[in-house]
Amino acid sequence: MIRRPRSILAVLTALNLFNYLDRFVLSAVLPRIEDELSLSHAVAGLLGTIFLVGYFLTSPVFGTFADRGRRKGLLAIGIAAWSVATMASGLARSFTELAAARALVGVGEASYATIAPTLIDDLAPPEKKGSWLAIFYAAMPIGAALGYVTGGIVEKSHGWRAAFFVAGGPGLVLALVCLWIAEPERPLHKLTEQRASWLSAARPLLRSPLYLKGILGYAANSFAIGGFSYWAPAFLFRRYGLELAVANKGMGAITVLSGAVGTAIGGLWSDRATRGNEKDDHDGRARAFLQICALSAAAGAPLAVAAILAPSAAWFFPLFLVAETAIFVSTSPVNAVILEAVPSGLRATAMAMSIFTIHALGDLWSPPGVGVLLDHLSASSAMLVLPAAIAISATAWWPTHSARR
Repeated sequence: MIRRPRSILAVLTALNLFNYLDRFVLSAVLPRIEDELSLSHAVAGLLGTIFLVGYFLTSPVFGTFADRGRRKGLLAIGIAAWSVATMASGLARSFTELAAARALVGVGEASYATIAPTLIDDLAPPEKKGSWLAIFYAAMPIGAALGYVTGGIVEKSHGWRAAFFVAGGPGLVLALVCLWIAEPERPLHKLTEQRASWLSAARPLLRSPLYLKGILGYAANSFAIGGFSYWAPAFLFRRYGLELAVANKGMGAITVLSGAVGTAIGGLWSDRATRGNEKDDHDGRARAFLQICALSAAAGAPLAVAAILAPSAAWFFPLFLVAETAIFVSTSPVNAVILEAVPSGLRATAMAMSIFTIHALGDLWSPPGVGVLLDHLSASSAMLVLPAAIAISATAWWPTHSARR
C-alpha cells in the first residue's frame, strides 16, 4: 500500500500528467484530422466541445459519490476509461466515431479531476495546501506539453492515429496504481451530513459569494485557456507556416516552462499571502487567493494580445511564454478558493460544481467559437477573443470586502 502523504501526492501528480497528455494529443494532430476527415475549423472545434460535454456533465455524479464514500476505486475507473477512449480515438473513421471517443475521454477525466484534489486537501498540512496543490496542478502544463510533443513526433513518423495509441496505452497500467493508495479516513459525519440530492447540496455553495466569484472568473479564464491550447499549434502552422512537428515542440516547450514557473509562483505566493492565517479565517484566505488570481490575469491579457499580433514566430514564442506564465499563476489559488469557500463536507461537490460551471460557461464554447472565427477572419483576428476573456476573468476575480463565505 502507498501510505505516505508525499508519496500519494507524487502518484496523483504523475497520473494528472497522463490525464493532460491524453487530452492534448488531439490538438497536436488536429490539422491532419481536419484534412483526412474533411472537417471545417468550426466542426473540428466541436471535438473539444464534445469532450467537455462528457467531462462536465458527469463531474457532479462523481463528486456526489466521492463525498459519500470511498474514492480510489472511482479514480481507477476514470483513468481506465479515458485511456481506452484515447486509443479508440485512433481507430475513428468518421467525425461521429471520433466524437464518441472524445466524449468518453471526458467522462473518465471527470472522475479524476473531481476527486484527486480532495485527497490532496485531506493529506496536505494546512500551511502547505497552496504549494501541494501547485505541485499537483503543475502536471497539467507538463502533461499538455508532452501531449503536443508526443503527438507531433509520432504523427510525423507513424501518422496521427498512432499518436492516440501511444498516448492512451500507459493509462491502463497506471489505473491499477490507484488501488494501492491508502485513502485517508474522513470523519463519519462528513460522509453522512450531506445525503440530499446534488441540487440540494449545491444550495449552500450558491450562497457563497467568494465561491461564485472564484468559479465565474475561472469560467472566463477557462474560455481563454481552452481556445489557446486547442488552436495554438494550428495557429502557428497556418499563420507562420511552421511544420506541425515544430509548432508542437515549440508549444510543448512554452507550456512546460510557463506551467512550471507560473504554478510554482502561484503556490508560493498563495502560501506567503496566507501565512499566519492557516486555521480559522477561511474568508480571509479565499480573498487573498482571489487577489492573486486577479493580478495574474490582468498581467497576462495584454501580453497575450502582443503575442497574437507578433509579426513572426520568433516574436510569438517569447511573448506567449511570458503571457502564459502569468495565466498559470492562478491555477493553484483559484482551486484553493473553491476548497476554502465551502463547508468541508461539500468539497468534492464544490469541485464538481466548479468543473461543471467553468466548462459550461467557458471552454465548452471556445474551440468551436474560435473555429467559426477562423473560417471567416484572419488567424490573428480570430484569436484576439481569447485575451479579452482573460481580462474579463481579472475583473470577476477582484475581491471585494463585501464578499462573505
